This record gives sequence, structure tokens and C-alpha cells, in this order.
Amino acid sequence: MEFNHVSVLLNEVLEGLDIKPEGIYVDGTLGGGGHSLEIAKRLAEKGRLIGIDRDDAAIAAAGERLSDYRDKTTIVRGNYSQMKDILHQLDIRSVDGILLDLGVSSYQLDTAERGFSYMADAPLDMRMDRRESCTAGDIVNEASEHELFLMIRDYGEERFAQNIAKHIVEYRKTKRIETTGELVSIVRASIPMKFQKTGGHPAKRTFQAIRIELNGELSALEDSLDEMIDLLDNGGRLAVITFHSLEDRIVKAAFRRNENPCTCPPEFPVCVCGKKSKGKVVTRKPILPAVEEMEMNSRSKSAKLRIFERRI
Repeated sequence: MEFNHVSVLLNEVLEGLDIKPEGIYVDGTLGGGGHSLEIAKRLAEKGRLIGIDRDDAAIAAAGERLSDYRDKTTIVRGNYSQMKDILHQLDIRSVDGILLDLGVSSYQLDTAERGFSYMADAPLDMRMDRRESCTAGDIVNEASEHELFLMIRDYGEERFAQNIAKHIVEYRKTKRIETTGELVSIVRASIPMKFQKTGGHPAKRTFQAIRIELNGELSALEDSLDEMIDLLDNGGRLAVITFHSLEDRIVKAAFRRNENPCTCPPEFPVCVCGKKSKGKVVTRKPILPAVEEMEMNSRSKSAKLRIFERRI
């Protein structure tokens, strides 16, 4: 299947990164290379783009899409949380811009056998990096009822998390849960019918929770943002697109902390903690897709873009 992923908030990202033709830019979630292609088009001969992704299908697709710009692009298979090490291996100490487009790609959702989608029956996989051995099936079948409850409650923000966890454990007493279809059926049986008629697909939040847990998505984000800001040159920008409130809260908090890291009590007349601001939050409120984009690409509806600018 072709790696088809519509680049969300494309023009807003390009404007927000304020691309310098001679600059160095990192796309930490390369995907199909849509954002990266437009960044590469704006780079002069000495400009450079580094694309990082842990999905082998994304690496192959982006390599093809960026083939006309291979003289100024470097594609690396890895996790954006390894960005500092990856850049150091490329002898790069600082960059002019970093982009993260978080969440699951359209290709991953639309390729049924990857197991990300609740809309098709397929093996419970959900691995963003297929070199990893643990799958969504392993989590669903081996986590305790309490672990499943916390996961679905915290990562899925699912009000019926306790009941879903209970039903999963009951079901697997008779057989291993092998497919996305089985999991969808279990979730449906756990949620009262009147609540299934609103708020989208009933399994959406449970699938999100398991995917986040399996791929360590929130921990990777939380552990990486400060380091990415440190990698920016003076005036460099970090742009992050999130797709749910958990991600957005992490980004918002990290940006605020780096803009105003002072931990002194408010009654102190002067700062004595010595923590200096690393820059400024460019987006006081997140940038949202235009109505036209949401109509053309329904998956953009929950997208939010936040931008931080480094000041040394």
C-alpha cells in the first residue's frame, strides 16, 4: 500500500518554522515525508534536512518522496527521543528548526495488518517500530486488570475504563485475544449502548491507550522536549503538532517551563534560583486547522500546533 499521509497544518508549520535557506532542520516524525518535502524545497545548496522515523515503511516512502533532494537530506531510522545522539553522530551540534508531528499516521491506520485501526479486523500489533518484539496483543493479554484500567483511564481518558479492563480479563480466561475485531467486541460489550451513540467509535479511546502504552509515546515526548530546545540555535524554532489533550498538555507545560523556569517563591523581590529562560512561546494559544482543512481531512480536526523559539 502506498504511504499516503496528508500533511496536517502544512502551511502553518512552514510559516512557524521560519525556514532559513542555509539552515539545518530536523523532522523527528518523518512519516511519508510530506512536511519534509516542503522544507527541503525551501533549502538552498548548503541547507540540510534530517528526517527521523522508527517505521520502516515510512523510511522507504519518505526516501522515495525526497529522492530529488537526497543531496541535502539524511534519513535515519530511529526514535525522535534519540535525536541528540543521532545529530551528534552526524557531527551536528545545533539546528535551526525541529518538527514533531505526533500520533499515528494515515498509512498506519489504513494498513489493516498493522493493527492500529478499530475499523478493520487484523492481528493486534500496533508497533510503530516492527523491530520491537512486544505487540498490543501482548499488553492486552498479559497486563493485569488494574494495569489495564489505569492505562485505559489515563491514556485513553475513557470513563468506562474499569468495566473494559474487567471484560478483557474475563474474555481472556477462555482464549487469547488475537485480533482488533475481538478487542472491539469486548469494548462494545463494556459500554452502555446509550453512550455508544455519541463521541465517535466506542473503541477509539481504548485503542489510543494501548497504542500509547506500547510505543511509549508520552514518555518519549516528556523526556525529549527540553533536550530539543537545547539543540536549537539562537532564533531556532521547535514546532509540535499534537492530536489529543495528553500530548498537548505535555507540550504546553514544557514550553512554559522553558520560557519561565524560575522556581523562586512569588514573594521574592529578585530571582535567586539562577534558572534562565531558554526562549519564548510563539503560540500563546495553539494554532488550529482552518475549516477548509478539517473538511478535506477529517483526521486534522483534533490537531494543535505549538511553537517555541530559542533565545540564547
